[in-house]
Formats: sequence, C-alpha cells, structure tokens
Amino acid sequence: MPDFLLLAMLVGLGMLIWDCIEVGRNDAANLVNAVFGSRVMNRRAAVIIAGIAVMLGATFSSPVMETARKGIFDPSVLTVQMALAIYVSVYFVDTVLLYGFSGFGMPVSTTACLVFELVGAALFLAGYDNVHWDKVGSVTMGIIFSIAISGVMSFMIMRVFRGAVRHKATDRETIFLHGPWIAGAILTWLSWFMVFKGLKNVPVVKLLKTETFEVYGEWLILMVMWGLFTLITHLVLVATNRFGYKYLFSATAVLGMICMAFAFGQNDLANAASPGLAGLTLWQHGGDAESLADLASKVPIPLWALFGCGILMASGMFTKYAQRVTRAEVNTGSQFDQVALYSPRWCRSLARTLLRLRGPRDTLAPEARLSETGKKIHYDTLRASVITGVSASVIAFASGRGLPVSTTYVAFAAVLGSGLSDRVFARGDADRKMGRAIWVISCWFLAPIVAVVATGCVAQLIYRLSTLGLILCILLNLGVRMFFKRRADAHEKKYHKSVGKTSPDTLEGRSTEETTVD
Repeated sequence: MPDFLLLAMLVGLGMLIWDCIEVGRNDAANLVNAVFGSRVMNRRAAVIIAGIAVMLGATFSSPVMETARKGIFDPSVLTVQMALAIYVSVYFVDTVLLYGFSGFGMPVSTTACLVFELVGAALFLAGYDNVHWDKVGSVTMGIIFSIAISGVMSFMIMRVFRGAVRHKATDRETIFLHGPWIAGAILTWLSWFMVFKGLKNVPVVKLLKTETFEVYGEWLILMVMWGLFTLITHLVLVATNRFGYKYLFSATAVLGMICMAFAFGQNDLANAASPGLAGLTLWQHGGDAESLADLASKVPIPLWALFGCGILMASGMFTKYAQRVTRAEVNTGSQFDQVALYSPRWCRSLARTLLRLRGPRDTLAPEARLSETGKKIHYDTLRASVITGVSASVIAFASGRGLPVSTTYVAFAAVLGSGLSDRVFARGDADRKMGRAIWVISCWFLAPIVAVVATGCVAQLIYRLSTLGLILCILLNLGVRMFFKRRADAHEKKYHKSVGKTSPDTLEGRSTEETTVD
C-alpha cells in the first residue's frame, strides 16, 4: 500500500505538469484569437503578452480552487487510496481528451471536462450518493448561463457599436465622434468586472469598494467611471491627433485580451492544478477520512505552486496544436467568404437549413481585406474589442463568485454572438462556418459523457489493480495519445492544405495555415 500511494502521488504530480500544458494548449485560442484575427499583433507577440497575464492571474485563483477540490464529491467517505485513484484518473483522461481535441483544432471546455471527470471517478468508485449533485448542477448551470450571457451580450453590444461606427473603425471623424464613449464603456465594464468582481477578495480592492460603491451606489459610480474614461479617451485622441485614432480600438482589444488572460489564469488554473495539489495534500498528511477531508479543504495552496502552474499553462500556448485551435476558432467567425474548416456533412446540411430559414441578408461586417503584410483580417478591431471585453468580464465575474466557468465556451459564444450581429454568415462559405460552429457545440455535449465513462473505468482500474493499474493506465494514455496524433496530423494535412496565394483582388485561395501561423 505505501508503495502504491507514493507512486500514485508521483504520477499525479507528473500528470499535473502535463495537464497544465494541455489546458494552455487548448484554451490559447480563447485568449489571443480576437487580437490575432484582427491583425493587431502577430500570434507570438499576443501569446507572450497573454502568457504573462495568465501567470499573474494564476496567483489569484484560490476561490475557484476550493470549488474544484472539494465541491464535487464527498471525500469523507473515501479511503486515501480511493481519493488518490480519483485524482490520478482525472489526469489520465483529461490529458488525452484535451490533447485529442487540440489536435483536431476543436476548442473544448477544460472546466466541463474536469467537473465531469471528477463526477465519473467518484460515481464509479463510491456510488451515486457520494457525488454532490447540487454542486454539479450549480456549476453546470453556471457554465450554461455564462454561454448565454456571453452570446447575447456580445450580440447586443456589437449591434449598438456597429450601428454607430459602421465599417469606419479607423476613420478619424467617426472615431472622434463615437470612439470616446465606446472606449469609455469598454474600460468601465472591464474595470468593474475585473477589479471589483474578479479581485473582490483582495484587501485593497475590498476597501476601495467599501468606500465608494457601497457608500454612493453602484450605478452612480459606474456612470462616473464611464464619464471619466470617456473624457480621458477624448483627451488622448486630441493629444495624438494625427495617429492616435487609428489605434484606439486596437488598444482596447489588447487590453481586453490582457484582462481575459488574467481571468483565465485565475479561473482555469483549478482545472489543472486542483486534483494534483489536493492529492499531494492527502498523501502528505494521511490519517482518517474526516481529517483528510478537512485537510483537502483547508490547507492553503502555496503562491509558488500557483505561479508555477501558471507558467506551465502559458508554455502550452506556444505549441503547434494551440495554433490549430486558434486558426479554427478565428475562421469560424471570420468575415471572409472563403475559409478552410472541417465539419461533418450533417452539420453543414443543418447549417444550410438554418440559413434558409433566416432568408437573404446583407452583411454588416466591413469589407474583407488584407493587412499590409498580405494576411487576412478576419475581424476588425471594434469586433475584437467586443469579443475580448465581454469574455473577460463574464469570466472575471464568475471567478469572483468561486465558479469555475468555461473560458472556451464564453469566448466561443462571444465570437458567434458578435459574428451573428455582424452577419458574417450571410455570404460565401456560410454553411461551412456555421457547420463548424454546430460541430463544436455538439462536441461540447459529447465531451462530458466521454469524461464520465472513461474516468470511471480508469479509476476502477487503478483502485482494483493498484500499482499494476497505474502502469497499465500510463501505457494506455501514451498509446491513445499516439493514435490521436496520427489521426489529427492526417486530418490537418487533408483539410488545411495550401490552395494558392491570395491576391488583394480576389481575397480568396489563401490557406488558413498560411494566414494564421506567423
């Protein structure tokens, strides 16, 4: 028994490192796709900036860690061996699941995977009554509501902003007229949600909130903030009269990306770190089941451990598979007519049916064009600002409430919501883009089912066979990973091959591989 516990703890820590990388690999698209798709900066520069914000956000993730570590099942009825089997089995399935989705360029929720992996392992090992179904339900409803809020808010905000700016996001007169109040609104909601919701447990922020919002009321302070940010933006535009207006929405898009990356590190660290760190705590302290449950819920996570996990997640954002996730998500909401995307035949058929029901409509998005370096501009900077701003706000709000929502779902909903507002599905490969969206959303429902069944089986194998079960699961994990790699690479070569060079006149024919990987 001691040999198994030691081996399980060591395997768990090793898989923690791998899982942090996988979380960063898949969720990278959610952080940089808007800034990269609008060509505000190249992907490497965007990843570096977002990676730094992820590492900083990871140090503020404690409220979410508590939900993920002890809220899904009751550890008081488990033995140490059962608890470690649950935590290690989560990693065996999570690393393979995320790796497979990333290889095919499919954004998947690391949050949903974690929650349902914990459910599956606890359900198969300890029975139905061991799972806190009310907590699972609240987390699930939080994920669903965050998707709806992100999609609806991005649609409404995009429609208002687009109605004011139209396609003139870099026109001097338009920006001087509408830029200050739009940028002021973006900065106001980012400040409110990021600082006073996402960081509400920080002493300085808590004191500031008490002295302002609780004294004068939220709406009054928010209106004052909006006015101040609008005035400051106007003064900056006046001071940079000849060039500043060109970069206003580029700046808000980058700021939104930074806030989103910070919120990601704050929220999604629980998806990778909590099972391994909780398992380490259980192994270190031992004792009866109740004391282990108390330790799992009360022992604080060291700051260096949180920061180290943030570094690992940031490193996953530089991988080749992360580029595939970025590319696929950018193209799904692209304003270009021709895109290179895969979706099953039934998804495209359903998409064509939905498009016929909507009837013919003119697009509201700006005309498709190339950047100065000859690359496709998939979003304009105004839409990029809406995507990052709405996503960051929703995630930060959930983080402040200790709810591990899905960065993937929130960001993808913002892309679709703003795209529907701009009517990017009104022409060209609309069925291909909408079919891809349907396929991604369908896999969102498939992933939890796979997570429950697979993790439950792996947990049983580890618990029943002990050390032999661990060895078999390691071999199975590596074998499935190799299988996914071969299939994903073949899929990539088939559906994202070069089809020629794009000219400014046709704006088509350029492969997605060329246009999205710098």
